[in-house]
Amino acid sequence: MKFGRKTALTLALTLALAVTLIPAPPQAEAAYTPPYTTVRIGIYTYNSSGSPSEKTFTSSNLQNVPGCGYGYRLGYFDGNRSFVDIGASITDTDQITVTMDKNMVYDAGSRRYVLLEEGGGGTVLGCFHLVIARDIVDFATAAALAAQYPDGFVRYENGMFMALKGQYTSSAAARDAASAEGLSVDSGSAYTVTVVETGTNRILFEFDCGTEKSIGIMPIAPEGVKAQTYHRDCQYYGGFSFLRNTGDKLTTVNYVNVEDYVKGVVPWEMSASWPLEALKAQAITARTYLMANLSKHKSLGFDICNTAECQAYHGNSRANANSDMAVDQTAGQYLTYQGSLCETYYMSSDGGATENSENVWTATIPYLRGVVDPYEKDIESIPSQYHYTVSYTPSQLAQRLRDRGSNCSDIASIRMTFTDVGNVRSITFTDTRGRNFTFSKSETRGVTGCRSQRFTVNGLGPVAGEGCCVNGQTVDSLGGLYAVGAGGVDILPAGDVYAITGTGEIGKVGDGSVGANASVGPNASGKFVFSGTGWGHNVGMSQWGAYSMALNYGMTCEEILRFYYTGTEVTSTGVIY
Repeated sequence: MKFGRKTALTLALTLALAVTLIPAPPQAEAAYTPPYTTVRIGIYTYNSSGSPSEKTFTSSNLQNVPGCGYGYRLGYFDGNRSFVDIGASITDTDQITVTMDKNMVYDAGSRRYVLLEEGGGGTVLGCFHLVIARDIVDFATAAALAAQYPDGFVRYENGMFMALKGQYTSSAAARDAASAEGLSVDSGSAYTVTVVETGTNRILFEFDCGTEKSIGIMPIAPEGVKAQTYHRDCQYYGGFSFLRNTGDKLTTVNYVNVEDYVKGVVPWEMSASWPLEALKAQAITARTYLMANLSKHKSLGFDICNTAECQAYHGNSRANANSDMAVDQTAGQYLTYQGSLCETYYMSSDGGATENSENVWTATIPYLRGVVDPYEKDIESIPSQYHYTVSYTPSQLAQRLRDRGSNCSDIASIRMTFTDVGNVRSITFTDTRGRNFTFSKSETRGVTGCRSQRFTVNGLGPVAGEGCCVNGQTVDSLGGLYAVGAGGVDILPAGDVYAITGTGEIGKVGDGSVGANASVGPNASGKFVFSGTGWGHNVGMSQWGAYSMALNYGMTCEEILRFYYTGTEVTSTGVIY
């Protein structure tokens, strides 16, 4: 239990905070070696059966960044993530679009090709073509045959090439044209993709290898220049693959070097202007998170996505010399625990304390231990949404519970329990009919609409106005404090000290038992007001905490990481830093 600032505690011990003491980690058994140097990032994805499915695209545009490339090589990526060149290239335009081989129409406003039946007026692209020749073994021969016609092009299909011409929106029109020229008609399959010059119906190439392979596109850059490509107004290193896994809309995958990927993540997860050591800590956590989650979206054809479900990544558009330096100075470094790669979860801010993984989710992970975070106190006025308040009437709160399947009437009162570091462990709502509805761990955020698990309700809780008073300072737990006695200096374990509250309750300090049954009703305005600090799930590294540690305390990235990830170490090619 965390006691109020006004609670008088008399302890026969002299206690001292040890907020800057970071124990040395155990030695690693072995350094981590990543299985790949190229990773697959789903940057615009389609999945008909589940997350991430919010981005559903019928076409995808690429444009060479001026001075960083012109034109494209076509092929596919093999099982080792290497680009396989099939001899095809596009060298007469720097703007191309990959779309489905369906009847499409170009929408100039969105710069996309959409299904003809869904679009308005614009350039029409038909999906019926005439076959000039099939089963050609090399691209050059097929391209020479296609070049005899102004609307000729080549398709790569299951290891062979076809020479095709024309595009029609109906099979009848295509059959009439084919009959007149002595040719046959082809309309591709559910997995065929078409490459066109953006904004036109000029077909440059088609690709169809079913579900076995997807088209790969690599930008062409001058020797000594690192290619960069625009995709939806963001700049990317590396190449691209376009999948139609389900025979429907496109998924765009960026094939990129690990370090170039991290250079894209860091300035989207932190400001590129932040202190270098904070950015270095972010680089190591981002790189480690990537490798620890390589199989997360394997079924969709890529490793991880670019959303908050994984890590924010939108190319290198926000990168600068400072953020790139953070990645370069930590290149190849990973966070490990006893020789194994860590799950490096992180959040914007912890509000004053991180949390044990099992108190937020399910699994108990030894290095994801909750720690009281004194560093955020120095910067809590900087993040605009560090402090938050949400309020509900009893009926509004009841509706939130009903939306989550609870058959309740208006809420009459609330009681909560807390973890050793002062975060909410569970919240119980009692309705006007006396029925209780309890939510725990991460559910406490969802049901209340709070940004973190560190909040109070109408003043009830350890965050606002409560804490244990030690030598004039308020702390949330006695765990991690030190006591001086006859035997010397030793750490004081939370839960071994008992105290009496102002209301006469007796309980262990730090275990959440004292006051666990205290409840609170609506305030004088008839509302339940939730007030809290922090933003995120409270597990792992606080980004704003790292900012403060680097800026205000001169701490290194290794010190930052060891504070937030208990007993870990930074490893690189067998070297421990």
